Amino acid sequence: MDRRVDHHVEAFLEMLAAERGAARNTLAAYAADLADYDAHARARGADAARADATVARDYLAALARRGLAARSQARRLSALRQFHRFLLREGVRPDDPTELLDAPRLPRALPKYLSEPEVDALLAAARGRPGRPGLLAVAALEILYATGLRVSELLALPRVALAGDAAVLLIRGKGGRERIVPLSTPARETAAALRAACIDRGRWLFPGRDARRPMTRQGFALLLKQVALAAGVAPSRVSPHVLRHSFASHLLARGADLRSLQLLLGHADIATTQIYTHVLAERLQRLVEAHHPLARG
Repeated sequence: MDRRVDHHVEAFLEMLAAERGAARNTLAAYAADLADYDAHARARGADAARADATVARDYLAALARRGLAARSQARRLSALRQFHRFLLREGVRPDDPTELLDAPRLPRALPKYLSEPEVDALLAAARGRPGRPGLLAVAALEILYATGLRVSELLALPRVALAGDAAVLLIRGKGGRERIVPLSTPARETAAALRAACIDRGRWLFPGRDARRPMTRQGFALLLKQVALAAGVAPSRVSPHVLRHSFASHLLARGADLRSLQLLLGHADIATTQIYTHVLAERLQRLVEAHHPLARG
């Protein structure tokens, strides 16, 4: 890249870091995507900052010819759109050449979730772990499975959040949106046991090695992996997001409705919650098979 494009890309990456708190890996991915886009644009007499809609459209077509998956193409397009919108906002150029580009059609991916016996096995394995790691694992699993929290929301819980006999949690989720989620009795009890065992561990319900900070995602992922191995569940199938999907899928399978689930999960749009409609379809099929006269053998 020449220094002009370097300057624009560098300014864009600095904005991502400062205004959006983008992680180092995220910034590296954006930098690599824009470098590839710039190379394509230069071969056509432009560069990343000066590319027009024809160059941008041709770049997406080139990605498809290279055999990039639709999801990878969509990620590249997202990077280009954010970059060009940044240039437009900063007055570097008067237009956004990606505005009218169509995103590649993504395959509809069904959420991965565990069966109820598998969740029971995880909880049993966590209870079998001695000491503070066991208390941490049990409390985390009980709370995740009872509430459907995101891992960031779980690890950000202060010790006082589950103090006393509180039957609900007030959660501040994505975009600063607040929601109320009910707490199960086991979740409250395991949180109380964890607080009692970690009375000198600072302000976080799930403290890290440094009690002044919450447990990291990496530390929590390792804890889940150890519990999964003990439970006989493939660790590759267990993650905080899989537990969130399990919470949602099991609720729907037992009669919950999508609108209530949207509120519990903190989705801004009901369309996001509709990824779980496969569970509703399975439930309706069982209902018909069990009760419709023509379905009886």
